[in-house]
Amino acid sequence: MSETDLITIGKIVAPHGVRGDVRIFPLTDFPERFHELKTVYVDDVGQLKLESARPHKKFILLKFTGIDTMNEAAPLSSKLIKIRREDVVKLPEGQYYIFDIIGLNVFNEQGELLGVITDVLQPGSNDVYVVEQQDKKELLIPAIKDVVKQIDIAGKKMLVKLQEEMD
Repeated sequence: MSETDLITIGKIVAPHGVRGDVRIFPLTDFPERFHELKTVYVDDVGQLKLESARPHKKFILLKFTGIDTMNEAAPLSSKLIKIRREDVVKLPEGQYYIFDIIGLNVFNEQGELLGVITDVLQPGSNDVYVVEQQDKKELLIPAIKDVVKQIDIAGKKMLVKLQEEMD
């Protein structure tokens, strides 16, 4: 399985207790997903089966099958937990994951290529797409319906109406 087929959902912070549990810092908007998972992928380890998951303060405590002591869990510290892309939580119509937005080609309404989305900023009320243009200048596009007219994840493109075109 290639790295691009895996999505990071958490980071192992440290072992927890003496029975092989690990403390996970969730890197997902859906931390409850850990309770439904049967298997995950851990950096440099591969696929691991989950025995249990439970919340603990701002963390999730996970127990992996076959990891039964603190000493066995210790080498997992600082490793990322990933799932297969097809196992992500389905979003409502019109909502997208940041990892799906990054890499989209951005076109204006005249069909001109403006650039490629390289980052998504989250400053507050709405996201802002960072578009790297061919001249290497960055273009910032607010993720609002008046500006973003169409998103085609499968076709890897976004259609926008820029502010100066709105006047």
